Amino acid sequence: MRRDAFLKSLAALAATGALPAAWAQAGANLKILIPANPGGGWDTTGRALGKAMLDAKQAATVTYDNKGGAAGALGLAPFLAGAKGDGGQMMVMGAVMLGGLITSKSPLNLMQATPLARLTTEYNVFVLPANSPHKTMADVIAQLKKDPGSVKWGGGSRGATEHIAAAMIAREAGVDPAKINYVAFRGGGEATAAILGGNVTIGGSGLSEFAEYIATAKMKPIAVTSAQRLPSAKDVPTLKEQGLNVEIGNWRGVFGGPGITPAQRKGLIDALVATTKSASWQEALKKNDWTPALLTGDEFTKFVDNEFASLRAIMVKSGMIS
Repeated sequence: MRRDAFLKSLAALAATGALPAAWAQAGANLKILIPANPGGGWDTTGRALGKAMLDAKQAATVTYDNKGGAAGALGLAPFLAGAKGDGGQMMVMGAVMLGGLITSKSPLNLMQATPLARLTTEYNVFVLPANSPHKTMADVIAQLKKDPGSVKWGGGSRGATEHIAAAMIAREAGVDPAKINYVAFRGGGEATAAILGGNVTIGGSGLSEFAEYIATAKMKPIAVTSAQRLPSAKDVPTLKEQGLNVEIGNWRGVFGGPGITPAQRKGLIDALVATTKSASWQEALKKNDWTPALLTGDEFTKFVDNEFASLRAIMVKSGMIS
């Protein structure tokens, strides 16, 4: 086939959507950095996204790289250094990373990377170990008021939404948030093991991470951080129902490498948008109780900037940072 005819055939395929948007910038060979250990929300999100991109023919191959710790900062650092100008790399991130960067006063600048899209929002659930002497959030609050340090809150990295929620709960209960005993774990798998083993008083995470243990009565759910009860957890009361004015969501999104071109950014965003419309991604949303929250490009950039300011204000008010 002559070169001009070949190029025309490619253009025709692209126009009909037969070629994945990501093809143009990286041969559709994508690498997803997951800045967390296996078993948690970011890991589940990253792998579900990769599978959906393959199923939707928005990538030819997808590889994953787990680098957990420090609320994603341990993964962010090599991503900023190693993905510069590379339109074939993406990083899963979300509210937890913002909170972690704020609490640790990290010198890393997330916004050096390229905002692509917010994908989902998920609310947290607080649970008790099956062998807990407590039955309700009121029981936990009573112990918290008596001896704040005796209540061990288990969850993700410092600055995670469950950490912020715990501080907000303490404030609402009239307890100094600085006195809460928060035990941070590097991934959802570690936090789950600590709760199942009864090594913490109360644990918090996304509902999808605890769903199977709640269903088998290995964990007892006592509160969700949403404004209204969740459709998949109708028996679990909100914190607001229990007299605690606390509401916080855990959103997750994707960033591209620093310094990618506008064309590379558009290609990745187009691939992500197409993926979110696929049956594979819709199945992942349903399976994990994720609420779709697609926001792309410059609007997502503005959202992240606003979230940094909002989370910092909440943390200051809750006594987590000065």
